[in-house]
Amino acid sequence: MISSNRTAHRPKSLLPAGLGALAVLTLLPAIPATAATAPAPAKESSSRVAAYASPRAVTQAERRTAAYLDSLRNKPERLKAFFKALPKGGDLHNHLSGAAKTEFLIKLAGKKGLCIDATMTAVAPPCGPGKRPATDARTDAAFRQEIIRAWSMQDFPSDQSGHDHFFDTFGKFGLATWDRGKLLADVANTVVEQNQFYLETMVTPASDSARKLADAVGYDADFAAFHRKLLAGGQLDRVVDDAVQEADDADAEFRVAAHCDTARPDPGCRLPVRWISQVSRGSSPARVFTQIAVGMRLAERDPRFVAVNLVQPEDWDSSLANYSLQMRMLNYLRGQYPGAHLTLHAGELAPGLVKPEDLTFHIREAVLVAGAERIGHGVDLVHEDNWRQLARTMAQRRVAVEVPFSSNKQILGIAGDDHPFNAYRRYGVPVVLSTDDPGVSRIDISHEYQYAAKTYGLGYTELKDLARASLEYAFRNGRSLWATGPVPSGYRLVAACRSDLPGTDHPSARCARYLADNPKAATEWRQEAAFATFESRNR
Repeated sequence: MISSNRTAHRPKSLLPAGLGALAVLTLLPAIPATAATAPAPAKESSSRVAAYASPRAVTQAERRTAAYLDSLRNKPERLKAFFKALPKGGDLHNHLSGAAKTEFLIKLAGKKGLCIDATMTAVAPPCGPGKRPATDARTDAAFRQEIIRAWSMQDFPSDQSGHDHFFDTFGKFGLATWDRGKLLADVANTVVEQNQFYLETMVTPASDSARKLADAVGYDADFAAFHRKLLAGGQLDRVVDDAVQEADDADAEFRVAAHCDTARPDPGCRLPVRWISQVSRGSSPARVFTQIAVGMRLAERDPRFVAVNLVQPEDWDSSLANYSLQMRMLNYLRGQYPGAHLTLHAGELAPGLVKPEDLTFHIREAVLVAGAERIGHGVDLVHEDNWRQLARTMAQRRVAVEVPFSSNKQILGIAGDDHPFNAYRRYGVPVVLSTDDPGVSRIDISHEYQYAAKTYGLGYTELKDLARASLEYAFRNGRSLWATGPVPSGYRLVAACRSDLPGTDHPSARCARYLADNPKAATEWRQEAAFATFESRNR
């Protein structure tokens, strides 16, 4: 337990020591032309819906890159390499335990001395009858593949329930995921290798402490009274102290695992990472309310934490029964902690999985009652009551949708034209691509971008703007690189950086000051530099 004076705690950076914002900026190449100086928009392919075309001007470099992408349609290996090298913004919908590679989890299980039982579940030692040491997977290839299939969607039969198998994996590998810093090292390296620049990943902070507090206080349907009971005597703050200590320990473990303080740091050491606090929606109302309060109070105290999200299957009986209640809880606690952001799994449902009436209000209540700033999945959009007006409201409020195509297909069987991806875009709702649980799904973000391009006929500028959106709608502190206006997707540079032209090795003094003061803009600038390099190589 750490003392209550940790309210003023400042977290350790995940960047190497001494690497300030301006130092980073001087290493970056020039950004591409702004919309104000670019040529007229290129004509979009007739196979695309006109409403999806980017309203902004298209640069010559973008036009050449688009032509190069078109030339790769019958060259699968080169096409795969193109999407891996494509700058892809940030991952905003990522569960840390489900994001780590399955092979890495097996390795951790072996190092922790865990056993694998007959159901392929990692359990504590000793390894008695019916159990095998996880270390056997090092030399027994068949055993290793059996674990991989049980802990992920690899080789999963298409005629069986992907929903059940997907969620069952977490219980099977759960004991191998307690080393948060080691998991982050694996995931962060993958994110950087995939040419992304930012990560928001979900964890459950101070889970045991929050559960004990909720059970000790007991539920009160009067939210204000319940909240006062949690705060009484500094109880809630002590749970937050535990969460801060967990984060400190994870940071230290991460830096060791990723070799951040050595002469040869891993790529993940330079990745900006922020945590989103998970809340187990299937728990009792007392525990759900307490976890929300912990996550929001933590987001206001510790800048490493930025938001709260509800997790666990949305179709569970308890999740369905308490959904509206939980939206009201979020609404109340957001009023108490206005500095905390909110992104919500909502509409991760499909016909046949739940009763028709359960498809009609989840996204609506997440947006209109809870006040979510982003929505995760949002697959049941067209089944919502008055869904077109809901989409217009989301577009007006700039409520982004986090779309993980692979998990939507594996869990819900929703893909292609059955997915509301095009509907969201038609109504101007911001969309960001994400991975969800790439370790479980056995995919990466490059796969998701390539899937989007092939399935929905997206051109290069549309892919580029999806990557830009993933940083624009991130809960990164500071202002954006892009000026606001009637057409947000126009991506006009803010006034401070508008004079910076292509070919400039360093930002102007005014722009450099702006970037130094706004980490979000600095991250977006870094991606623009990467796009300039990418476009110069793909022509």
